[in-house]
This record gives sequence, structure tokens and C-alpha cells, in this order.
Amino acid sequence: MKNSVNREIPDYLLKDGNEIFKGAYANDGKEIVRDTPTIKSNIKPRDTKLVENLKEAIKKTGLKDGDTISFHHHFRDGDFVAAMVMDAIHELGIKDLFICASSLGKAHRNFVPMIEDGTITGVSTSGVRDEIGEAISEGKLKNPAYIRSHGGRVGAIESGKVKIDVAFIGASSSDEYGNASGINGKANCGVLSYAGVDAKYADKVVVITDTLVDFPNYPHPISSVDVDYVVKVDNIGDPAKIASGAIRMTKDPRELKMAEYCAKVIANTEWFKDGFSFQTGAGGASLAAAVKIKPYLEKSGIKMGWAMGGITEPIVNLLREGYVKYLADDQAFDVASVESVYKDPAHFEIDSSEYANPLNKGAYVNKLDYVVLGALEIDKDFNVNVVVGSDGTIQGAPGGHPDTAAGANCSIIVAPLVRGRIATVREKCTSITTPGETVDVLVTDYGVCINPNRKDILEQLKDTDLPLVSIEDLVKRGEEITGTPDDIEYDDQVVAIIEYRDGSIIDVVRKVK
Repeated sequence: MKNSVNREIPDYLLKDGNEIFKGAYANDGKEIVRDTPTIKSNIKPRDTKLVENLKEAIKKTGLKDGDTISFHHHFRDGDFVAAMVMDAIHELGIKDLFICASSLGKAHRNFVPMIEDGTITGVSTSGVRDEIGEAISEGKLKNPAYIRSHGGRVGAIESGKVKIDVAFIGASSSDEYGNASGINGKANCGVLSYAGVDAKYADKVVVITDTLVDFPNYPHPISSVDVDYVVKVDNIGDPAKIASGAIRMTKDPRELKMAEYCAKVIANTEWFKDGFSFQTGAGGASLAAAVKIKPYLEKSGIKMGWAMGGITEPIVNLLREGYVKYLADDQAFDVASVESVYKDPAHFEIDSSEYANPLNKGAYVNKLDYVVLGALEIDKDFNVNVVVGSDGTIQGAPGGHPDTAAGANCSIIVAPLVRGRIATVREKCTSITTPGETVDVLVTDYGVCINPNRKDILEQLKDTDLPLVSIEDLVKRGEEITGTPDDIEYDDQVVAIIEYRDGSIIDVVRKVK
């Protein structure tokens, strides 16, 4: 069956409440009954929740074959906790586990042999790269992986679509009662936003820290009321590896040129006024847009009301210099943002449900004016792929991409026309993560393209010196440079299901032949 972005979804996947994607806003107003965790008091006054070691904590949770466990990714490539937990679980002989992680990457390479031997048979994640992405793409995972946006992951957990039996939460600091934080430790990650829903909805919660502090630990986004056990280990992670390759400031002239185009689009559209809101995604050009916007703020004499993210050093600097009033932080992308959150009263943490969940009564993404996002591919209908590489291998993350694109008044995609020897702007995307109806502007090194559905934005930009082009011209120019690539050949086996933020299936990923 084909969905509204013309992707073929196998009928056998449309069961147990699964449905095809019918449009970005098709499920607005849908009533959701929230799931509830199983609560059993396991502590008496003056008792401690401290457990001697990780294996003992796992045993106490009652974890068994076939259960679902969860991890967060605030340490990104510097995470030690998930690998440590899975090694302990493997040694205990527990198998057939479903992993519900907010993202997976290089730090989780030890999962691959556990996928191969049946310890891990299912995955739900908002990002998957490197060795795990390759293993899933090769069909090594027993069941198709679910790839969900950050907002979609929260919605799936809160609605009970994903039921977490045990959540393992790496915390920079914790007291013995389980009040846990992303600061106050020797390995700080800043915030624990993505772990918040896990703590609230998992039946059992284990906090793992390398820094025990006196009760009460404050601030504590993870509260003791949700925590069953606390384990102290030697080292939970390396904060220096929080900033991955995709989260970097660029010196590339091409990327800086595109960032300047982005800033000019923002400065010449109607929402650029005192108090506007702003977010950038990962990627050199999109991050650089936060720097390029500063001269326009100076010239106009206005301030951002608030910025959100994925917070990075350029945004922190705008706060320090008085160009933005508040930072709403659901993920600290670098050391500067880790050091800023909580130290500056105007820089505060929000959890992932507040950030992007489409199934609550009002996520922050719905109040965005501008968002600047990257892309692996974008097609002539403005559909965007940020998950599957041009070779058909899973190597990316929806993250908050579909959530912010749907919520912002003006969503801007920034990508080079050609990356390597492969066209980024194409007749048809390899896969679809974000539907074109939520994409407003495409910025490339060969010009700026406005979605024809946004006649208001086109009207506002037509008299600027921006090099405005059509999407058809960009597709043609890309093909002239790279030629027309051969279609990828796939097996019938579905290795991953890409859900839109409302839980509907926007695409599937098949095993490459």
C-alpha cells in the first residue's frame, strides 16, 4: 500500500494499530490514553537504593528474556554506560531483548555481536550510525528496527506502544536515593532530557553514576520518586566525545556561503522581529547560521526571545552577548553548552516531551519561528532523507528533524547540491524522513529554493539579492554534474521501519542486495 508521500508500505506491517502516513497533520487532535508504569515501593525509611554492582542491580530488577530496556545518548560517542550494561546482561545470559535507545552510534559497537547471537532482537531509536547501522542494514537484527523522531519516541513510550521494563540511566551525579543530574560530576553531559520519559514510564529504573553526592542532589531532572536502584561505577563516559563529527563549526567556504544565505532568508521574512524563536540542527552549515545571524541582529537592534536545541557554543555565545533572552536545552551538543546549562539562569533544561512530543498539549517545537536543518537528500517534492545513505545503508538520525520542521513557521533545509560525487537534490530520495509539506526553504551552494506552497515566503524574498532558483533547476543541475545514478537493488526483507512523529509509517528500509 502506498502512503501520502508515495512510498510502498508492505501490508503485513499494518497491524497492531500501525497505519500508513497520511500527511504531516492527519492525526492532529487524536486522543491518546497514556500508559502508566508498574509502581511497587521497594524502600523503607532510612534504607538505601545503592546496589553493590551492575550485575546485582540487573538481577534485582527481575530483567528476563524478551524484555525491553532503554538507554539515553547524552554522552553520544563518549558513552560508556550502554556498553557496560549490555556486557553485564550478556554475561548473565539474558537474551531476546528489545533496545529502546534515544540514539545509537559508535559508542555502542559492542551491540553488534549481541545482535548476531540473539541477545538483542529488536531496536527502537531516534538515530543509528556506524557499526550498528551497518548490522541492521545487512539484516542481522531478527526484527525490523523502528526509527522514530525524538518526539515520536516519547509519544510511543507515553502511549504504551513501547513498554520499557527496565531503564538504565547514566548520570553525571546522583545521591544514594536516585536524584540524578547531568552536572555536578567528573563526567558532565549537561542535561538528561531524553532519559526523563524513560524514568517516568519504565517499570524499573537503574541510575548509574561515577559521582555520588550528598542528598539531595540538585538540580535533578531525574527524581528519586522514579528510581529503584543506584549503582556507582568507575567511569560513565568521556564528555570530550559529546561533539561528534556532525556537530562541528565549519571553515568550509561553501558551507559558510550557505549559512549566509540562511541568515539572509531569516532576516528578510516576517517572523524576524523582536522576540523571535530559533533552532539549528547538526551539520556545519546549519550550525554556522547561528553565527551568521548575529550581524543582522546587531543591525536591526532586536533580540531572539529564545533559542532551542541541541544547544551549541555559538548559541551560548549569543546568550552571553545579550542577543537571545533564553535557551531551552534538551541536549548539550558540546562542552561549552554543558558548562553553561544551569550556571546561567536563562539557560534551562526541558525534557523531550516538552521539546517535541506531538501527542501532548503543546510541545516547544510548535512555537518555533525558524529552524535550520541539514539533509542527506531532498527531492523535487521537498521530501527530506536524513537516515539512509545513497548506498542504501542506515547512517543517520531523524532526531528532531521531522518535529521541528512540522512546528516551525519557517523550516529551512541547508545542503550542498553535490556531496562527494553524489547529488543531494534528486528526482527521488532514497528514503523519506521528513515530508515535503513541512519543508519551506531549501538553501544550497547553487541557490535558494522556496517550496511553491509557501507563496508568502517567496513574495517576501523575491526582491532580495538571494539567488532564487526552482527545485527542478537544482535537480537538473545536480544530474549534469554527477550523472543519473543507477537505482539501488533491494531484497524484499524490511530491515527498518521509519515512523513519522505521529507513529504512522512514512517509509521502510529494505536490505540492499
